[in-house]
Amino acid sequence: MPSPPKPPAARRAINHRVLQEVALRYFMEVANAGSVTEAAARLEVAPSAVSRQLGRLERELDTLLFERRARGMALNSAGELLAAHTRRAWLDIERVGDEILALRGLRQGAVRLAATEGFAYDFLPGLVAGFQERSPGIRFAVDMCTQAEVARRVREGLTDVGVTVSLSSERGLNVEYRHPSPILAVVAPGHPLAGRAQVALAQLAAYPLALPAKGSTLRQLLDISCSRQGLQLEPVLTSDHLYPLIQYVSHTRAVTFCGEIALRQQLRAGTVVAVPLRDREMNERHFEVQTMAGRHLPDAARAFIAHLRETLAAQG
Repeated sequence: MPSPPKPPAARRAINHRVLQEVALRYFMEVANAGSVTEAAARLEVAPSAVSRQLGRLERELDTLLFERRARGMALNSAGELLAAHTRRAWLDIERVGDEILALRGLRQGAVRLAATEGFAYDFLPGLVAGFQERSPGIRFAVDMCTQAEVARRVREGLTDVGVTVSLSSERGLNVEYRHPSPILAVVAPGHPLAGRAQVALAQLAAYPLALPAKGSTLRQLLDISCSRQGLQLEPVLTSDHLYPLIQYVSHTRAVTFCGEIALRQQLRAGTVVAVPLRDREMNERHFEVQTMAGRHLPDAARAFIAHLRETLAAQG
């Protein structure tokens, strides 16, 4: 009697052990590095060993996972799917480890934060200090990044919580907290505009301007609004960083722009004054606390987000 035909490759059962072994670790290193050679150097193994493990993984899954390019390798759709699964699985293992420590009464854990500059300098360090007064066993790491980098790190599981500003919702992110973050004109206390209830961008053309470098969400909104109104704002100072701009305007008649949360310490100290802008685009930005969509956060990260919400609510 003839043997039954083998099932087509597309329907062949996957050996799930391969998704838990060294091949998966090598796959993720290549995904992060963008090349077999660089991944092998990071892993301290021969490139041929990495290539063998990738080949094994692709054979078992019966699909290619990378686009091979002249200058490296990039994940294709199947690779993106596998990478997302792997990150979530590894993050769940970390979370379970933290929860086991909590059951043993050790009250330990770690929270990784990524934030844009305005929040990384004053806002987050103060929040972390307040949180650690109640939970001293929790360790934190705070990385300062661009808005796009914050979103990428959260989406890829490289950080637990992102604190940033956003103009629109993004794929792969869960917004834990969202609040309007309008852009304000920032001037020295003795500036002619300091006592105004509101100003328009057109009124600022008469004053020296200190502007963020192109690429920030703040500068993008400024450029959009100026283009719509036919305005040309010529800065006397530009910077990739926020606080040199704020320090500069505190000593001059210049004007810069910032959100209220990032300015709180300077406003309380009275070194600068913030004036609301009535231009529509300047009021379309939001403060966001972001986490990876679909991820079950460790207890420490979840508790920190609750602390952040409570603190902002108390401050009004």
